[in-house]
Amino acid sequence: MPFYSRLRTHPARERVAERLLALRAQLRAEIPPRRVTETLLLASWNIRDFDSNKFGHGPRLPESFYYIAEIISAFDLVAVQEVNRNLSALKEVMRILGPDWTYMVTDTTEGRAGNQERMAFVYDKSKILFRNIVGEIVIPDSEMPSGQRQFARSPFFVSFQSGWFKFSLCTVHIYYGSDSGEALEQRIAEIDQIAGFIAKRAKSEPGNFILLGDFNIVSPEHRTMQALTEHDFIIPKPLQGLPTNMFGTKHYDQIAFRVREGELELGDSPKPAGVLQLYNSVFRPEEYGAYQEFMDPKKRDISEKGETLDEKGKQKYYEGEWRTFQMSDHLPLWVELKIDFSDQYLRELAAQK
Repeated sequence: MPFYSRLRTHPARERVAERLLALRAQLRAEIPPRRVTETLLLASWNIRDFDSNKFGHGPRLPESFYYIAEIISAFDLVAVQEVNRNLSALKEVMRILGPDWTYMVTDTTEGRAGNQERMAFVYDKSKILFRNIVGEIVIPDSEMPSGQRQFARSPFFVSFQSGWFKFSLCTVHIYYGSDSGEALEQRIAEIDQIAGFIAKRAKSEPGNFILLGDFNIVSPEHRTMQALTEHDFIIPKPLQGLPTNMFGTKHYDQIAFRVREGELELGDSPKPAGVLQLYNSVFRPEEYGAYQEFMDPKKRDISEKGETLDEKGKQKYYEGEWRTFQMSDHLPLWVELKIDFSDQYLRELAAQK
C-alpha cells in the first residue's frame, strides 16, 4: 500500500487526493485483487522517458509519482521499460511504495539506439522470491545473422518464484526505428533473436519462461508478431489483440509464455488479463486548465512548425504529448496467473499406489 504522508504539504493536495481516489476505484473495478497464496498479478509497462526530461516536456510533477506508484501497487511484479540513467524517479516511486517493495535494474545501454535507458523489475518482496539468477542477454556472435548487430537495448533476464510457480522473466524494449525498410527489418530481427534464444534455452533447461515488454509490434497479423510466435511462444486468448498505446491503436507491448505442460493457468477472475486505461482517472482531457501553468510555453503555445496554437491546438498538445511525459504513451498490460498447485499435487500423491 503506497504511503501518502507527504501529500499533506502538497499545494494541490485536494485535487491529487481526488484523483488518487478515482484511480484506486478504477483499479479495484478493473483488476483482480491481489491474493497472497493463490495468484500472481504480472504487468509490463513502458513508462515514457522515466525520467530525464531530455525532450523538454517535463519534468514530472510530484503528483505523477503517486499515480505511478498507485498503479504499480495493484500488481505483484511489474516489468518497466525506459528507466533513465538517473534513478531518482524510480527511487521516488519506491519510496512511495514502501519497504515491502524492491527493484532490480539493468545498467544503461550505451550508444544512440540504447538511448541511455535501463529496464527494471519492480516487485513486492513479501510475495515474490528472487531465485538468484539474473543477467543481461547477449547473443553469441556465431548465432547472429551476417551483418546483424546486438540488441539496441540488452534484454533483462531474472528468475523468480511466487507460491509454487517458478518462472524466469525476460523483459525487452525492442528497437523501433520506422515502420519500413532497414529499420523495420532490424526490429523483426531483434524479436526473432530474443524469442529464438529463449526458446533454445527452454529446450535445454526446461522451465517456465515469460517474455514481456515493449516489442513495438505493429499488429497481431504483422511480421513483428510472427517473429515472436513462430518460436512457440503462447499468448493466452485474453491477452490477444489488446492495443497498449493510449489511443488504443497499437499493439506494442506483449506478454508471451513458453512454459512446462500444465503450469500455465490463468486466474479464475472474470477478467484475468487486460490493459489499464489510466487516463480515465488521471490527467483527463477536461483537466487541461489545471496543468496549463506547468507546461513550457514554447511547447504549449507554438507548434513544431513554428505556428502559434489556438486553444484547440494547446488542448491537443496536452492530451497527445505533455501528459504522456507525466505518465506514459503506453498503458500497463497485465495478466493474472495461478500459483497454488497444492490440490493438484496432493491428488497426484493420492493416486499413487
